[in-house]
Amino acid sequence: MNPTAPNHPAHGHVTFLGAGPGDPGLLTLRAVEALASADVLIADPQVLEVVRAHARAHVDMPAQPVPDEASKAVGVPVLRDTANLVMTAARGGKRVVRAVLGDPGLDGNAADEMLACAAEGITFEVVPGIATAVGVPAYAGVPLRDPKGGDVRFVDARTASETCWSEVGASQATVVVTTTLDSVTAAAGELVAAGRKPDTPLSVTVAGTTTRQRTWTATLGSVAQVLKAAKVLPSPDGGQPVIAVVGERSAADHREPLSWFESKPLFGWNVLVPRTKEQAASLSDQLRSYGAVPHEVPTIAVEPPRTPQQMERAVKGLVTGRYEWIAFTSVNAVKAVREKFEEYGLDARAFAGIKVAAVGEQTAKSLIEFGVKPDLVPSGEQSAAGLLEDWPPYDPVFDPIDRVFLPRADIATETLVAGLIELGWEVDDVTAYRTVRASPPPAETREAIKGGGFDAVLFTSSSTVRNLVGIAGKPHNVTVIACIGPATAKTAEEHGLRVDVLSPEPSVHKLAEALAEFGVARRDAAIEAGDPVTRPSERRPGSRRRARS
Repeated sequence: MNPTAPNHPAHGHVTFLGAGPGDPGLLTLRAVEALASADVLIADPQVLEVVRAHARAHVDMPAQPVPDEASKAVGVPVLRDTANLVMTAARGGKRVVRAVLGDPGLDGNAADEMLACAAEGITFEVVPGIATAVGVPAYAGVPLRDPKGGDVRFVDARTASETCWSEVGASQATVVVTTTLDSVTAAAGELVAAGRKPDTPLSVTVAGTTTRQRTWTATLGSVAQVLKAAKVLPSPDGGQPVIAVVGERSAADHREPLSWFESKPLFGWNVLVPRTKEQAASLSDQLRSYGAVPHEVPTIAVEPPRTPQQMERAVKGLVTGRYEWIAFTSVNAVKAVREKFEEYGLDARAFAGIKVAAVGEQTAKSLIEFGVKPDLVPSGEQSAAGLLEDWPPYDPVFDPIDRVFLPRADIATETLVAGLIELGWEVDDVTAYRTVRASPPPAETREAIKGGGFDAVLFTSSSTVRNLVGIAGKPHNVTVIACIGPATAKTAEEHGLRVDVLSPEPSVHKLAEALAEFGVARRDAAIEAGDPVTRPSERRPGSRRRARS
């Protein structure tokens, strides 16, 4: 019988999906498609957060049982184990996604669950994923084969028999061992006892493919001393899984030139971004590309204007042809106008015949999502000044109307208004929204800010400095302070903060780039001095050097 044939159309469908070793970016396109259409999601705990982000908001996620010690002792299986959860959902006609760590083809439990589906004629498919034993060495800079080829053996130390250890120990193959941190030394001992030389190179990687990844190089004979010297063992976290690779390609001189992941400029840095998720989306993506872990903390909240009549008149003026231009200086301004449009039953077609300007790429992107392609985006600096550089002067021959609608925040500066008037335009400067200080972040975030838990903080305006200090307290002196421009830096210094990084241009992306360059310089200085490469939060208070100018 073909297990994937639709013999029982009343039954549901199961997708056995490999979620990879931990990096969310390693999910395949087919995996994302399957997750988006799932009715029920059953995932290994290690990859639940990876896959849940791609599932529907109200996907059913039944709790997976954990066997108690009594059941383990007498060998009694859990009544509602994972296989039963899968089968129950499929019998109910649901589309089930069963997500496993790594690849389902290397997961024995997934194989049993597939057989259970086949026995009942429930249709299923398999979406392969990147196996942990392959993906983690790639992220650690340890290629498993070279142009000469060579044998590669995979060993799970938890189930390996004496015969297995004897075979791999007697061979010259590269050995990839799946084990736990506190069992690495025992696995190394098994290989030495089976014939491998004690000076055979070995790499050990924990939390592979995530920004918590760490790799140590040693030999089979020295691994215990290396992990002890690194203060990794003994540890209460000794039970965490690791991938150990045994063979010449694990030697430091082979691995270090290929260590592309852990050598990213901000690898593992916890970076505080005092903006909302919507505002910080592209900035956070850029920080992740540098290896950082961004944490968005809103410092302002947006509220409607106290008197909405001015905004209402301006929106009606758009429809009646009062304006030649409308200029958006923020994503929040786009949102405010869009909400007012929806209130009146209008859509993007109301912009027909009106020229639209956006202060920068993020604002332009927000307009495009609304269905409006801006006519003007600054070619240079993304700011009010940059917008004015490209704004055409009013010409009564070519411009039938001389008025500009400018929906803005209540605290906006007058730079743009003054510049437009100088160019000959009449400006309706309208308060589209108010900005107020946001609520304080959770207590653990406040403690991390004040206690040095963050490696860096990006300040994108003077108000973010004032508001963050007001709602959460002053960042600890080990935290790297990065500011978007001189005015923001001055405000930071007035609040007792030392500015380490100053963006060369008033752009959030240039700011992130400048922080990455700072990280590279800091890493190179540590290596040149023979010091271990650490994150700022790992250094003792008071021992931190001032940034280079």
